[in-house]
Amino acid sequence: MSKTDSATAADATVQRPAASRKRWNATDLGLIAVFAALVAVSSIVPGIPVGALGVPITLATLTVMLSGLVLGAGRGFAAVGLYVLLGLAGLPIFSGGRSGLGILASPSAGYIIAFPLAAAATGYLAGVVIRRTVKFRGLWLFAAAMASSIVIVHGLGILGMMVNAKLDFGKALLADLPFLPGDTLKNVLAVVIAVAIHKAFPDVLVRRVK
Repeated sequence: MSKTDSATAADATVQRPAASRKRWNATDLGLIAVFAALVAVSSIVPGIPVGALGVPITLATLTVMLSGLVLGAGRGFAAVGLYVLLGLAGLPIFSGGRSGLGILASPSAGYIIAFPLAAAATGYLAGVVIRRTVKFRGLWLFAAAMASSIVIVHGLGILGMMVNAKLDFGKALLADLPFLPGDTLKNVLAVVIAVAIHKAFPDVLVRRVK
C-alpha cells in the first residue's frame, strides 16, 4: 500500500465516527416521534382566540422551540415537520382540533408553515451556542429562540395573514403583536427546560454537537 493510500485510509478512519454520529438511530427516531406527539398535545390544548381573525394563543410555540433546543436542527425539523404533515393529512392536531389542507387557506397558515423552519433554525443556533459558549449559555439559547421566533414564526405569521386574510402589512403586524409577550415567556420556559435536559442527558444534543 502506498503512502497516499495509507493516508486516505487513515482519513477515512478519522472521519467515520463523525459520520456515524450524524446518522439517526432508533433513539433519534424515538425522540422525533415523542417530540412530534408533544407538539400535537400542546396544540390541541384549548387556546385563547385573539382579535377578529381568531388566531389562537396556544402552547404550540413552546414545544416547537423546545424541539429545536433539545434535538438540534435536523431532528427538531423532522419532529415538528412530522406534526405538520400529520395535521395536513387529516389528524385533528392543529389548534382547535382543526386538520387538513384547508388550514393553508386560513390566517393561521403562516404560523403553521413556520413551525418546522423555526425548530430547525433554533436547533442550528442552539448547536452554535453549545459549541462556543459555557457562560451565560441560557441567555444565548434564549436569544436564539427569540431570533427564530420573531424572524420566522412572526414573520411568516404576518405574511400568512396578509395573503389569506387580505390585511395590509400594518394591520397584519398589529394582529400579530399580541402573540409576542406570550411567546417571550414561552421561550424563557423552553430554555429552562432545555438546559435542564442538556444537563441530565448530554448525549441527546450537547455531546453530539461538540
